[in-house]
Parts: sequence; structure tokens; C-alpha cells
Amino acid sequence: MTLGDLQRALVEHLLTGDRRISERVRPQAGLEVYHHAYRAQLLGCLRDTYERVWAWLGDEAFDRAGACHVELVAPKSWTLNEYGEEFAATLASLYPDDPEVPELAWLDWALRRAFDGPDSTPVDITALDDLDWEAAEFRFAPTLRVGAVVTNSAAIWSALAEDRTPPAVTQLPEPTELLVWRPDLSPRFRTLAPMEAHALKSALAGATFGDICRLHAARSAEDNAVAAAGAMLGLWLRDGFVVGFSAD
Repeated sequence: MTLGDLQRALVEHLLTGDRRISERVRPQAGLEVYHHAYRAQLLGCLRDTYERVWAWLGDEAFDRAGACHVELVAPKSWTLNEYGEEFAATLASLYPDDPEVPELAWLDWALRRAFDGPDSTPVDITALDDLDWEAAEFRFAPTLRVGAVVTNSAAIWSALAEDRTPPAVTQLPEPTELLVWRPDLSPRFRTLAPMEAHALKSALAGATFGDICRLHAARSAEDNAVAAAGAMLGLWLRDGFVVGFSAD
């Protein structure tokens, strides 16, 4: 067995428990240490990233879910900070009747990635006077994420983060979008109103501010759609996740 073969066999042992390497390595107890340490390290990563899910499920349930995920999904990146991206999907399969669990996981992951994400500078409002608003396409902070929820998972997450007793799970009247971004050093999230969510997702797909105004006119009962779209634009600028326009 070459060194490369030995290394591949060790990886197979860590990932799947394949015992063929035990024929070449002594003492075998050392292999079990590596086998356990590999899983313990990945479970520790999940605990660190998904603190609110951990608090919501409790130690035993979280560790069972984490162990299941470790068996299903191996690390793909050079940094363990990126391990766990698919954990929400694993939780959705394990808790099909508890949608708040994968929703909490999505929020945990989005906020962690916003914290670790690249810095960005909000657009300078004073430099927008000559902008062609009809053709202006938005450029957003790279930490911005939008995700849909069907439960009050945002309220549960906030209560857990503040060490308060979380509310009971309730179904929302209709699916709602959550916005996650990092305007400065601390990531934030808030709930989007339906019209704002539709407009933001359109802008992320390339809609111009002129398109957003027409969207307001088509979907809103407000008399002045341009003023309503302008008020929404002002909110986005104050929140600091607009970093520029294509027409700058």
C-alpha cells in the first residue's frame, strides 16, 4: 500500500467507518480516536453556528440531528467556518412536521454568513442627484440574504438570543420573507412586508428603480406609486444594504 493509498483509506475510515485500514495500522485504538475526533469536531462546528437551533431542540435532539448530518455531509471547504450550509435541509427531513426548526437553522446560518461576509460601504446618498432613476439597477451588499418562513421562527429566534422564554410555535397567516444583512459590524434581520419583499427580490434579479415604481403601480392601491416606491428606497438606503447603482 502506497502512502496515497494509506491516506485515502484513512479518509474512508473517517467518513464511512471502513475498516480496511485497520489491517495496516497498529494500534487500532488510535484509529478509533481519529474516527471519534473527526465527528466531534464537525458536531462542534454545528453547535457553534446553530446556537439558536441547539437551544430550541436541546442537547440530545440537537446532537442526534448533528450526528445524522455529519454522516450525510462531509466538509467541502478548506475552512470549517463553511461547514453546515446544508444543515437546514437535513433538519427539514428530520422534522417534517416542525417547519420552525429548519427556519431557525436558515436564520442562524444567514446571520453567521453575514457576520463572516465581506465588508461593503453603503452608497453615498449625496452622489445620487444626477442618477438616471428610470434605468438605475441596484447593487446590494454581498451579505444580503432573503428567505421565506411560514412560522413565527423570527420571534422564537429573538427570544432565544435574548435569553427569554420563546413563544409557542404559530403558523403565519401567509408565508413571509426575512431579510438578513450586515450594515456595520453586527448582522441584522427584519421582516419584509409583502410588497417590499416582491420589490426587493425583483431588484435582486435586475429590476431598475423605474421597474419598481411600475411594480408598485400595478400591485398597490396607493394613489402615488412613485412616492411609495421612493419611501421604500429611502428605507433601503437608511438600512445601508444598497451599495451602488449600475448607472453611477
